[in-house]
Amino acid sequence: MNFSDYKAIVFRRDGRVLHATFNRPETMNAIDDDLQADLDLLFTDVKDDDETNVLVITGAGRAFSAGGNIDTMQTCIDQPELFRKGTEHGKRLVFSILDCPKPIIAKVNGAAIGLGATLALFCDIVFAAQHAKIADPHVQIGISAGDGGAVIWPALIGYARAKGFLFTGDPVTGEEAARIGLVNRAVPAEELDKVVDEYALRLASGATRAIQYTKLSVNIGLKQLANSILDTSFAYELLSQRTQDHQEAVTAFREKRKPRFTGE
Repeated sequence: MNFSDYKAIVFRRDGRVLHATFNRPETMNAIDDDLQADLDLLFTDVKDDDETNVLVITGAGRAFSAGGNIDTMQTCIDQPELFRKGTEHGKRLVFSILDCPKPIIAKVNGAAIGLGATLALFCDIVFAAQHAKIADPHVQIGISAGDGGAVIWPALIGYARAKGFLFTGDPVTGEEAARIGLVNRAVPAEELDKVVDEYALRLASGATRAIQYTKLSVNIGLKQLANSILDTSFAYELLSQRTQDHQEAVTAFREKRKPRFTGE
């Protein structure tokens, strides 16, 4: 891998484990243009990297990733063609994770919100700090859950629970997420690095091809779900992005007040 190609992700190796850290702590690792471009490369590069058996992704600072940002949302309202391009990135991201044969571990050290949550939950194994907050609050900003949340939340925790979270955007703690099966395991924050490192090294020293082929086999069902749902959910997200409620939510966030939704 050519690490110099990356602007918003920093790397370190531990044997055959590659650690990738989103390095935008000042914005809680919100997915800006640079980080989006890096994510377009990451999973394909790892797939072809002979030195890497396992990838661990996490965020610098106090968050895994806060997902999208308000300024970008306003820009997409003003220039709708940018939102369409963003959906192409989102779809490519989901399938690049599912198609990468190397096990991908998400180390959720803090908030994983919106696209940040989708990114974490599509990984093969998710370890979370007990205090971490995981949420898909698309509806709170007046748009539908279209970047993969409508696929992965029901797949992990069932339709009833998933609707409960996706209809409200309410967060779930890492501890509760582990209890309901949204993540694999939650541990105290001070133990997270140690637990992830031990598990990643265990996988890296395992039967490489057997693990990779198992991942690809298990992911067949997820890919079928994603293929059947993503285009429609992105289309609904695009429709809701053009509503007055979405503009009101963006304006309210900037004005530090509660949005006044009208259903328009």
